[in-house]
Amino acid sequence: MSTTDLSQYDPSAVPNGEGKKVTIIVSEWNSDITFALRDGAIETLLRHGVKESDITVRYVPGSFELIYATKKCLHYSGADAIIILGSIIRGETPHFDYISESVMTNVGLLNATSSHTPHGVFVPVINGVLTTDNHKQAADRAGGVLGNKGVEAAVTALKMIRF
Repeated sequence: MSTTDLSQYDPSAVPNGEGKKVTIIVSEWNSDITFALRDGAIETLLRHGVKESDITVRYVPGSFELIYATKKCLHYSGADAIIILGSIIRGETPHFDYISESVMTNVGLLNATSSHTPHGVFVPVINGVLTTDNHKQAADRAGGVLGNKGVEAAVTALKMIRF
């Protein structure tokens, strides 16, 4: 069991995001979870100097579609970082395993090869996809007792932009 509060961080260790553009891609599946992650990410980016006009939020039907949307945004969004947010909750079938593995593998690959953008610039892809056994575990990580993974994803994006 995790005990880490995903919303806790040292604000002085986070680079200022002024002038940086961030795209957030949000899965609509389990929207009570993913929209809370989105809100945490946006609030954190704003707190650290990213202007509201420099934050683009895009929506996809489910977590599997995050792969396509990330690839498209890498090529066309002009973002300095892309944050993906989803919630895959285990059910009664192996679908959870297939979707989770596919999303994690392919987003990792996109992150590692993001220099294949029109400008040849690396763009960090920040993985904010929750993979949990049940809804309570997801809610605990979307603003519940374990904080908000969206906050952690935004902090990570700002740090990776400046890497």
